[in-house]
Amino acid sequence: MEKTPWAFDRPITSPFAQPRGLAGRLAGRLMLLTNEQCELVELLDVQPGDHVLEVGYGPGKLVRMLEPGPAARICGVDPSREMRDQAARPYRGDGRVDLRLGTADATGFDDGSFDKAVSVNNVALWPDLGAGVRELHRVLKPGGMAVIAWHGGSLPGRIAGKLRLAEDKLAMIQTAMGELFEDVERHELKALTAFAAPGPSRRQCP
Repeated sequence: MEKTPWAFDRPITSPFAQPRGLAGRLAGRLMLLTNEQCELVELLDVQPGDHVLEVGYGPGKLVRMLEPGPAARICGVDPSREMRDQAARPYRGDGRVDLRLGTADATGFDDGSFDKAVSVNNVALWPDLGAGVRELHRVLKPGGMAVIAWHGGSLPGRIAGKLRLAEDKLAMIQTAMGELFEDVERHELKALTAFAAPGPSRRQCP
C-alpha cells in the first residue's frame, strides 16, 4: 500500500514522486534537465574534507554537481531502485560516492556521520515530516548543517511554480526543524525555497 505524504491528503503515484520502471527512468532524465540547484550548492558551502549526505538523490543531479568539489565523501539514500541505478552508474568503483537505497526516516548511517545533510524536492513526499527531520539531526556531526529545499523560490519556472507548497506547509517544515535545530533560516533561491540550520552544538569544555 502506498503511504500518504504528510503534505498531501492522498498517495502520490506520479513517476516523478515514485520513479519505477520505464516511466520512472524517463522522469529521472527529465529531472536531470530541469532541476536548478546551483544556488543550493552555494548555500551548502561544502568545505574540504566534508562528508555530505543527500536524502532523496533521485537521478543524481546534486551528486554530479558536488562530485568535482572538495567533499571527502558524498553519500545518499533514495527509496527508488531505478534512481539508485541511474544516479550511481557513473561512480561504480568510486568509494568516495556511496549511493544506497533508504528513506528520509531510516538512512542506515551512523550517528554523527556527516558535516552536511540535504534534501531537495522530496520533503513534501515524506510520510512523516518529524521522523525525517529527526533522522537528519541524528546523522549530523556537531557543527554540521542541514538543508531542506522544495520547489518554489523567488523566480520559479512553470514546473516549480506549480509545485510550490502553501505557506502553512512551509511553516510546518520550519517548525519541525526548529524543534531540533537552532537558528533555522529560510532562503528564497531562484527555483527553491530552502531552510538551513546548524546541526548539534559542539560540546564546550568545562
